[in-house]
Amino acid sequence: MGFMLATSRLLVNYPEPYRSQILDYLFKPYFGASLHILKVEIGGDGQTTDGTEPSHMHYALDENYYRGYEWWLMKEAKKRNPNITLIGLPWSFPGWLGKGFNWPYINLQLTAYYIVTWIMGAKHYHDLDIDYVGIWNERSYDTNYIKVLRKMLNYQGLHRVKIIASDNLWEPISASMLLDADLLKAIDVIGAHYPGTHSIRDAKLTAKKLWASEDFSTLNSDMGAGCWGRILNQNYVNGYMTSTIAWNLVASYYEQLPYGRCSLMTAQEPWSGHYEVASPVWVTAHTTQFTQPGWYYLKTVGHLEKGGSYVALTDGLGNLTIIIETMSHKHSMCIRPYLPYFNVSQQFATFVLKGSFSEIQELQVWYTKLGNPSERFLFKQLDSLWLLDSGGIFTLELQEDELFTITTLTTGLKGSYPLPPKSRPFPSTYRDDFNVDYPYFSEAPNFADQTGVFEYFMNIEDTGEHRFTLRQVLNQRPVTWAADASNTISIIGDYTWTNLTIMCDVYIETPDTGGVFIAGRVNKGGIWIRSARGIFFWIFANGSYRVTGDLAGWIIYALGRVEVTAKKWYTLTLTIKVRKRSQTVCFC
Repeated sequence: MGFMLATSRLLVNYPEPYRSQILDYLFKPYFGASLHILKVEIGGDGQTTDGTEPSHMHYALDENYYRGYEWWLMKEAKKRNPNITLIGLPWSFPGWLGKGFNWPYINLQLTAYYIVTWIMGAKHYHDLDIDYVGIWNERSYDTNYIKVLRKMLNYQGLHRVKIIASDNLWEPISASMLLDADLLKAIDVIGAHYPGTHSIRDAKLTAKKLWASEDFSTLNSDMGAGCWGRILNQNYVNGYMTSTIAWNLVASYYEQLPYGRCSLMTAQEPWSGHYEVASPVWVTAHTTQFTQPGWYYLKTVGHLEKGGSYVALTDGLGNLTIIIETMSHKHSMCIRPYLPYFNVSQQFATFVLKGSFSEIQELQVWYTKLGNPSERFLFKQLDSLWLLDSGGIFTLELQEDELFTITTLTTGLKGSYPLPPKSRPFPSTYRDDFNVDYPYFSEAPNFADQTGVFEYFMNIEDTGEHRFTLRQVLNQRPVTWAADASNTISIIGDYTWTNLTIMCDVYIETPDTGGVFIAGRVNKGGIWIRSARGIFFWIFANGSYRVTGDLAGWIIYALGRVEVTAKKWYTLTLTIKVRKRSQTVCFC
């Protein structure tokens, strides 16, 4: 469980030791969330909810396996848990694959080649074995493409890489598989998004593994923790889903972007080092610290008489873990789908251990109580249950909004570090000259690309002050997943700033039609970037300038002629001052 895309942008430039602590809370076994799965975006240069991630192939003859931060994140996860399962899934694709169309299936061989190079690059350059690969997140699948991808993986000796489809709804993929024997053979897992704990008959008839391959997406408050605790159990109880993957892993993106803090924990202030280990981390631990991939569910799972659910898993070697949740309707609503009403009330639940489990003498007990701060506990170890004279029978008193893990495993631990630094806003004065000889990451710290890809670029022909730059590198629109803007943009800073001055040296590369802007008070990003408002100061290679109130350029405050050409450096300054009844914009 665990998953991210363009959501770990700010994590990479956290100072140590805080960055390693955050990673430990997520990935270190028997410490925090102890995640079994890390699912990453295969960067495709397009907007994917909270930003763009760079592709390993911006152009047909371009290959670079060091762009972005996904490689780093996968290596950090593997360093902590060598057994973690790695999954790759594309949202967008670089424009050259679409050949002028917003569609990745124009040339099936070419798109399959592109995905296979990413898997092979992960191994060759980073020694990372990708375990599963997806098709196209929440968009159309092409049955022939899935078969071509399977053949190409096999041809490259990647038989062990399994295919998940279609990262959307249960249908039409389940019916397609039942009607096509070759497709059925090519796909290993049916992955559905936000299934509301239920699967469908066709999906079960395929006899494939069923996963909630994206779920949760809820604010990491106790309500989010309640949602997560309920679906971790009930995705199996109601829908036979053996894996549930949370979007997203860690809120390391500016909070005002879409779905701020909809994550297991929050780490959105690298400038202060502040982070918050939210309650979903400890709800996760109730399952992940006491099971492993390869464990299997027992047939005795179900709903409790007065609300809630229980599951039981074993490793087949005598170990047993039982997870019980009594999340109330009011405190476990996920962001989607709609949750029909149900009632949970105080009850006593009696469990009877039979067969080889009847010989178990001691069970560890871990407990969480969400909600009321005076009664709230997160992942607390209680006294063991001793079963010596009980005939394998024990009874628990259950209140609403509780989680119990009852287990033979003694390795559970609530890991902790000293409190991180206090929260602070983004520095009010900030500058970057991009003067990094050999940058470890391709992107400059704190910049969050929203359309286009901005990378460090060393301008070796310039021996002066513009040798080190940040360059927008795309020259064509990607095959998009969201409504990317028509103009490229990267954001940085504090959303609440009102009086500010922005100064930036800029260079237009494209003669006649090229242009560049700086902007302040930009009000939105992510999937909404196309309609962003703010104050935008533009200059164009055709010798004109304008000031607009939006990124699209529809709201024009000023325009005119200015001596500007391409291939020359200019310094732009934009000062925005808010007066009581209006705002004043100065530019030079």
